[in-house]
Amino acid sequence: GYGLTETSPVISVNPMDNIKPESVGVPLRGVTTKIGDDDELLVKTPGMMLGYWNNHAATAAMIDPQGWLHTGDQARIDEDGHIHITGRIKDILVLSNGEKIPPSDMEMAIALDPLVEQAMVVGEGKPYLGALVVLNPDLWGGLAEEFDLDSSNEESLNDEKIQGVLLKRIRGALKDFPGYAKIRRVAVLLEPWSIENGLMTPTMKIKRQKVTQHHQALIETLYKGGPV
Repeated sequence: GYGLTETSPVISVNPMDNIKPESVGVPLRGVTTKIGDDDELLVKTPGMMLGYWNNHAATAAMIDPQGWLHTGDQARIDEDGHIHITGRIKDILVLSNGEKIPPSDMEMAIALDPLVEQAMVVGEGKPYLGALVVLNPDLWGGLAEEFDLDSSNEESLNDEKIQGVLLKRIRGALKDFPGYAKIRRVAVLLEPWSIENGLMTPTMKIKRQKVTQHHQALIETLYKGGPV
């Protein structure tokens, strides 16, 4: 079977007379499903939540204006109505404590800083949020010089003073966000994500899964030693 806390919770089950072990079953009576953009499974159920308590941003990220709940899971529905989960859409991050966080607005706010060329919030399955930040190359040199660092040396990106400056600026950018929007660690990059290197879509959206895979080792360093 398959379900979410937000749907109270069961969406589908495998009936005894029509079992397909490779699937998560067929929708329960009263449950409507469809496949949306990026093969995302969308559902409407009688027991669906009204929203997250005092968290309008997370609610809007989960339930669209037409009333479809976005599961965050990619799926296909076969000719017999069985749902097959094929992957996960990462536009909602789920921390290890189960808290669901929409990262897109946070990323846009962080990237408004002239020093930041691009930003991606990470934390899927982790205890806290981190961020990958691509610096504006035209401003990086001046920042490095301010702290007597060699801007041509990649090790300078990991300097504690640079990390501190970025965390302070990021926290300032997110000061009006809800309490969940706290970046604890940051990893700094100079090479931008682009269509050419396969890390951006033609509409200039970050390919979250691709970027995560590309920088997996770097992301893991954000969770060694705990939050700052």
